[in-house]
Amino acid sequence: GLRSFDLVDLASLDPSIQFDVRYATDNNFLGARLYERAVAKMQRPAAEALLRAHQELKKLGLGLKIFDAYRPWSVTKVFWDATPMHLKHFVANPANGSRHNRGCAVDLTLYELATGKEHEMPSGYDEFTARAYPDYPGGTSRQRHYREVLRRAMEAQGFAVYEHEWWHFDFAEWRAYPIGNEAM
Repeated sequence: GLRSFDLVDLASLDPSIQFDVRYATDNNFLGARLYERAVAKMQRPAAEALLRAHQELKKLGLGLKIFDAYRPWSVTKVFWDATPMHLKHFVANPANGSRHNRGCAVDLTLYELATGKEHEMPSGYDEFTARAYPDYPGGTSRQRHYREVLRRAMEAQGFAVYEHEWWHFDFAEWRAYPIGNEAM
């Protein structure tokens, strides 16, 4: 059977992890607030792997900044219904549920520990263009460098980058969890 939900608040892992939970604001691709609270949670093994990635990045003077993690199924349905056909590859089909719905996906970026400033990447978060692809060859060499640093740190802890979004990582064990629809 599937594992039971054991969601951990990522804010409890390490005080130097930053958060910008966009779906708790209207600063997102829908321009609407979808979460009541700015909370990011993941299943315990995924959260522990994320913490290990953050601790390794700290040695480089970097930290993780989290945009989104566990996402209720109802929100995935809203995204799907609001997204035009030619952009559907950027959002999960609610018929299958998403890895976010299982508490095993995270959207994130890097920031500089010393300044607290977010590193620029080849695209913005939730930018539905080819610039969002993790192997997009454009942008500056510095942007591509930090995109790769993020990817390597996450892959070393058992995450895989999503083929259309440099910021989206799936935890290897996502299939072991059911789809959740607990409110945030």
